[in-house]
Amino acid sequence: MADGSPQSKLDDDELVEKYKEFIRFFEDESGEPIYSNALAHMIEEQERSLSVDWTHLYNFNPDFREIAEDIIVRPSVHMSAASKALKELVGELLGDLVREEKFRIYSEGDFHVRFYNIPTKASLREITKFSIGRLIEVEGIVTRVSDIYDKLVKAVYVCTSCGRIEEVELVGGRFKPPERCPEDGAPMRFDHEQSEFVRWRAIRIQERPEDLPPGMMPEHVDGVLTDDIVDEVKPGDRVRITGIIRIKPARRDEGRGQGPIFKRYLEVMHVEVPNRIYEKLEITPEDEEEIWRLAGRQDLEDLIVKSIAPSVFGWIEVKRAIAYALFGGSTKILADGSKVRGEINVLMVGDPGVAKSQLLKYAAQLAPRGLYTTGKGSTAAGLTAAVVRDSATGGWTLEAGALVLADRGVACIDEFDKMNEDDRRSIHEAMEQQTISIAKAGIVATLNARTTIIAAANPKKGRYDDYVSITENINLPPTILSRFDLVFIMKDRPRPEADSMVAEHILITRMGRNPEAKPPIDPSLLKKYIAYAKQNIDPMLTDEAAGRIKEFYVEMRKKGIARDEEGGDVIFETIAITPRQLEALIRLSEARARMHLRKEVTVEDAEMAIKLVNIMLQGAAYDVVSGIMDITGFMTGVSYTAAKRREVVYSLIKQLVEESDDRMVDRDLVVKMAAEKLNLRGKEYVIEEILRKLNEDGLILFPKIDKISLLEG
Repeated sequence: MADGSPQSKLDDDELVEKYKEFIRFFEDESGEPIYSNALAHMIEEQERSLSVDWTHLYNFNPDFREIAEDIIVRPSVHMSAASKALKELVGELLGDLVREEKFRIYSEGDFHVRFYNIPTKASLREITKFSIGRLIEVEGIVTRVSDIYDKLVKAVYVCTSCGRIEEVELVGGRFKPPERCPEDGAPMRFDHEQSEFVRWRAIRIQERPEDLPPGMMPEHVDGVLTDDIVDEVKPGDRVRITGIIRIKPARRDEGRGQGPIFKRYLEVMHVEVPNRIYEKLEITPEDEEEIWRLAGRQDLEDLIVKSIAPSVFGWIEVKRAIAYALFGGSTKILADGSKVRGEINVLMVGDPGVAKSQLLKYAAQLAPRGLYTTGKGSTAAGLTAAVVRDSATGGWTLEAGALVLADRGVACIDEFDKMNEDDRRSIHEAMEQQTISIAKAGIVATLNARTTIIAAANPKKGRYDDYVSITENINLPPTILSRFDLVFIMKDRPRPEADSMVAEHILITRMGRNPEAKPPIDPSLLKKYIAYAKQNIDPMLTDEAAGRIKEFYVEMRKKGIARDEEGGDVIFETIAITPRQLEALIRLSEARARMHLRKEVTVEDAEMAIKLVNIMLQGAAYDVVSGIMDITGFMTGVSYTAAKRREVVYSLIKQLVEESDDRMVDRDLVVKMAAEKLNLRGKEYVIEEILRKLNEDGLILFPKIDKISLLEG
């Protein structure tokens, strides 16, 4: 607005009185004096800021509408006047208490009125459209936070000869110190103790992943926090910021020959970390009605599963697992204070061409807060957090990585097996403890990473080998594998009938004539459905569901027992399922209940969770040699059954060699006896493989092609 407008004619003292009137007398609909009460609470807690809703000022009375509108155009003038009014009100309310030391120090400090909920809301890409000096509101993620510095706001210089004091105010962002004393010409010295400083911190706000246009780089803007709000945010926080647009000289001389160039930043007036997780998704009453109507359908789960990557044929159970992961289980805080995660981690291991990447990308788009990255394109710092040097201040700053930015959302990581070992190791903590801990360059911090991880990996040899364990198939350590609730083996095997259906599905989809390629539930509605369920539904396990899960767990533990041919003596016992899978069963059951918008987990939910875990065990934990379940293969890296078979074969060789006169034994005899003892008749190749590995490890020798001897110690 022009400076000649009525509101700009008010001088500073009149503005101060207007703001004092507003703070004293504004009442809500029930007649409660909001800001008068807030002021009393502020003094009681010895706080220095009063947050004011701009709409309250605008609607206070007609005289204040022009003032409220002028705040947007001339925020610095109004912030100064409102803060002065607040300081005077604090002094009036304290009264005689000012004589007490703690209240005297408190009242002499700076006070701030911080406006929020202003009408000029902008995206980070639109900041350049506004005039410099305007007040705007933006939303984004804090990706970088600097150290806290002291910023000089009033410099005091003292004459080294006569002691004369000169105060120098900030002009154009700089101080011009007096060269000599005006009285005797002696040098002036800067006095730190009498000068005034304010706490100062720089942050970087980046576009949220869900706001990012496809194929675009995320925009960011720097912000400056001062005084009492410097501790309000940490890396990874999603924030709503009200700030004044300022400019500073660009650090790089990109405009050489074009004149000076400048960069915009925000002088932050108010910062809010919203409590609601998915505020960007505006769920209207009509949407809520549609969500509950959808939840009442008998075929809800089938509709949701079919709505996940409908252009990909088959893999129904994998899609079901992704659907459960998108909804997630309930995070629990136990009586002893420890936390049990509710996020479900899913790993897909499969041959090339089984559409793993398609499923991942679709899941990232469907999640209310989704992020997609690849193993080769990610480093440990990029996934977790990095400590980088700030070029402006020279200090160290903490920068949030992908898993921190996806907090309370979904991170889809493709080519998971292509990551460097050090980079993979960095996400151990995030997958189980849901935090990222940093201790670098003097910065010690713990950031939240309550993130669901859906990952995809290829087999080490190109195609999945059924006759070796899962750890030998994938280039992943057991410490990572064991943290996935579900691991699906996706094999590409020739099956004439299924192959014909896949080919037909792909061909008619490409021709645009496949009705199944259209999702039954519109993706925007499904995204809102997931967000609504995660915000409002927190399912509890019932006794019946818990009983069914316990029954399955005990049953599976019994299955890890291998007996001899007669079915009598136990050859060895394995672990078919561990408490980690028990936790996974609970999470999956809760996720299904949440999908149906139910507050309680039913037996049916438990049965579906058991079905998924069974599919995982049959694919990832089934030992094809012994025919029994053995989950230790990917829990510890060495299959218990394979280790036991090796132990039995080595003991047999040792016994036969000791009974032999020439300290050698026939190779064929060892293979035959070991196959009988381990119930592996017809699978003698397994014994031959064990002999080869024993020889590679230097435990046995082949003095002749058909003879075996022990390595003499």
